[in-house]
Amino acid sequence: MSNESSSKGKQDSDKPNPGKLAESLKIIKKSKGLPPVHDWNPDFCGDIDMEIKRDGSWHYMGSPIARESMVKLFSTILRHDADEKFYLVTPVEKVGIRVESTPFVITSFEQDDQGITFITNVGDSVRLDDTHPLLLNQSESSAEPVPCINIRDRLDACLHRNVYYQLIELAEERVRDKKTEFVLCSEGQEFVLGVIDA
Repeated sequence: MSNESSSKGKQDSDKPNPGKLAESLKIIKKSKGLPPVHDWNPDFCGDIDMEIKRDGSWHYMGSPIARESMVKLFSTILRHDADEKFYLVTPVEKVGIRVESTPFVITSFEQDDQGITFITNVGDSVRLDDTHPLLLNQSESSAEPVPCINIRDRLDACLHRNVYYQLIELAEERVRDKKTEFVLCSEGQEFVLGVIDA
């Protein structure tokens, strides 16, 4: 093998990729709870061809990442920085990825006498309350606001269409300012799920 080929091979091996990230996370996986990604400040290693699609699926170089365990692992080191970009962060490297809409999707929910708990596609669960409110965010791909809930640290989840329709059935209708609001009640708070003209 020529020196040029050897050099190119070394450069390719130095580029960030999912395998290297997973290797860096072996120690993290042994600890309980979410990794302290906001305490880590490694050098930026560039962007990788990884994207979280609107439906919550993760793709690398155009192909879906089939291993659910790897997707869940990557979701724990995802960070949304003040520059409005998304990064995967480990103690030794920081790489940029793309997010088509929100990084997470609410795929199911549970209801009890006190309120509603949302569950995401990667297994996170949050209670609908004043700490995790339901907000109507404007979407670039839709004229209608999209209901989202903050999961943690500037990382949001949108509602899966099936979940949205189930919640509409549970919501109370309130007429205000000539508009009909669909309101969810949880933990003593009211949250607007959607608004239509009355």
